[in-house]
Amino acid sequence: MIVPLLRDDAFLADLPTPGDLRLWWLGQSGFLVRYAGEFLLFDPYLSDSLTLKYAQTGKPHVRMTERVIAPERLTGISIITSSHNHTDHLDADTLRPLLAANPGARLVVPEANRAFIAQRLGREDFVGLEAGASVSLDAFTLHAVPSAHDELAPGFLGYVAQCGPWTIYHSGDTRLFPGMVETLRAWQIDVAFLPINGHKPERRVAGNLDGREAAQLAHDIGARWVVPCHFEMFGFNTADPRDLFLPECERLAQPHRVLRAGEGWTMPA
Repeated sequence: MIVPLLRDDAFLADLPTPGDLRLWWLGQSGFLVRYAGEFLLFDPYLSDSLTLKYAQTGKPHVRMTERVIAPERLTGISIITSSHNHTDHLDADTLRPLLAANPGARLVVPEANRAFIAQRLGREDFVGLEAGASVSLDAFTLHAVPSAHDELAPGFLGYVAQCGPWTIYHSGDTRLFPGMVETLRAWQIDVAFLPINGHKPERRVAGNLDGREAAQLAHDIGARWVVPCHFEMFGFNTADPRDLFLPECERLAQPHRVLRAGEGWTMPA
C-alpha cells in the first residue's frame, strides 16, 4: 500500500507552513486549501466506507493509499464542499466526524442534492448552490459551475474558489462538455484540480477526464498550474500520471504539479 508523504501528526505539523496560498492533496479528489489563516476543504474522502461496502461484491474498492488523516483530527476548517453524491465525494463516515470537530464549518453542496444529503448525513444545515450561483464565506467566495459525470445534471457541480488574488478550480468528477472551456477560461484560473482516471466502460462506474484530456483542458482554459487527482485510491479505477498526463503537459508546455498523498505545496506568486 502507498504510504502518504505526510500523515497523522506529521501532516498536522505541516499545516502552519508559511505561504500566501498553500494546498495539500488528501487523496482521491480531496484537497485542503489555506489562505489568510482560513481553510477550505474540497470533497474529502477520509474513511474506508467504500472498501467495506464493496468488499464482498464483484466491484471491490481495494484501497491503494493509506489514509492521510482521520477526519476528527482536522480542525479549524471554515468550508467543506461536496461536488456530487458519490460516496468518495459525499462520505458520511468522513463528514459526520469532520463536522462534529468543526461546528462552525459550512458544507457547500449542489442544491439539487439537498434531500439526499440530508438523509445521508442526518442534518440540513448546509449551503446549496446551483450552477451559476455564488456564496462568500470567510476568506473564500465559491462559484458553482457545471460538471458532467458522465452527463450534465444539476446534481453535479464544480467549484471556482476565489481568495484574495487567487482563483482555484475544483472540477469535481467530470468529462468534457460543450461550453466548458469558454466558461472556465473567463475565470483566469491559477490552479485547476482535475481528475485523470479516465472513462473505461469495463469499470462499470461513471467516467472522468483521462490524463491527456486533463492536460489539454488546463491548457485550453489558461490555467497557470494543473494538479491531477482521482488516482491511487482504488485499484480498479485509477491511472498513472506518467502514462498520459505528464507527457501531454510536457507537449503543451502546461505547468503542472503532481502531488503525493499528504503532500503540501505553496503556490508560486
